[in-house]
Amino acid sequence: MKPARIIVICVAAVAAIGLALVVRAMGSSSNEPVAVATAAPADARPMARVLVAAKDLQPGRRLDEADLDWKAWPVDQVNPAFITDGTTPLPAVEADAKPAGAVAAVTRAATDLATGGAKADYVGSVVREPILAGEPIVMRKIVRAGDSGYMAAYLEPGMRAMAIRVTVETAAGGFILPGDRVDVVLTRETTLGNLGATEGDRSKFTSATVMQNIKVLAIDQSTRAGDDEQTVIGATATLEVGPRDAEALALAKSEGELSLILRSYADTGGPSGRVSAGPRQSAAVRVYRGGAPEVVVVQ
Repeated sequence: MKPARIIVICVAAVAAIGLALVVRAMGSSSNEPVAVATAAPADARPMARVLVAAKDLQPGRRLDEADLDWKAWPVDQVNPAFITDGTTPLPAVEADAKPAGAVAAVTRAATDLATGGAKADYVGSVVREPILAGEPIVMRKIVRAGDSGYMAAYLEPGMRAMAIRVTVETAAGGFILPGDRVDVVLTRETTLGNLGATEGDRSKFTSATVMQNIKVLAIDQSTRAGDDEQTVIGATATLEVGPRDAEALALAKSEGELSLILRSYADTGGPSGRVSAGPRQSAAVRVYRGGAPEVVVVQ
């Protein structure tokens, strides 16, 4: 081998060794921590968020946001009947090709912005069976608005639901909303027979309050007004009344026109139900004044 080639090889070897030493020195002088792979704890279990009752809930209670809460629950113990927020994939639904992990979190966040989240889907539901604090919410124990049986679950124990016909004029211009309290006024025609001297004297109209402080359950099929709704206009109003009050209200319906009078929130604590056993009967008396007959209606 020629001496020149040997010199070139030696120089290349020395340069490679020098480069290796420089790189090693730079790595050892760096203050950056060296990442060390650690094994996950053996007892770590994937957790899902399950919708539970925040307090003891009794039948007939209408759920609000404070009644519901999210609770961490081991994924392998989540019953298919439980309600989850959807951010953690469950073994029972892995085959459904649903987004998981970060994709599921982003999807759920977008849905929350549009609808208020999974919890908001159950606000307004009515409890059908007792639910203890911390117990998962299952569909068997609640009735969501619009589901069959909702009205029966929403009624207070011992009360009845009864519908009456209303118009914009007889329902305070549509400002009566589900959940409001009203008085029911009966306007009816009183026939006076032949006591009147003229045709116009033969028919008189009287009015009386037959029900007071009655709860409005629904207007048509709407059991709750939307967040942005100021009025609800419908053809029927469903009222919550007692069994005997329902009989009096049915009689009043047959005697004339019923109007709903909206009560102030400050006046909802008074007695509720019939004002009397039934509409008061009117009597007509003919009075002669200066020889001219006049018919006077006496309540």
